[in-house]
Amino acid sequence: MKITLNNEPMTLEGDSITVERLLELKRYTFRMRTVKINGRLISRDSYGSEVIHDGDDVKVIYLMSGG
Repeated sequence: MKITLNNEPMTLEGDSITVERLLELKRYTFRMRTVKINGRLISRDSYGSEVIHDGDDVKVIYLMSGG
């Protein structure tokens, strides 16, 4: 399947993948992050059940503080 991850095209095996598995594959381990699929905010509790499908636009945004 083909998705867009953080504005970059990406090809993955299979027809779908969970948010949790995508984060594992990409080694996105930073805890302070937000995930959106097609502009819809995904709650952290749903990462294991929320499915990403072919053609989806996924954003993984790291939250940082500073001044």
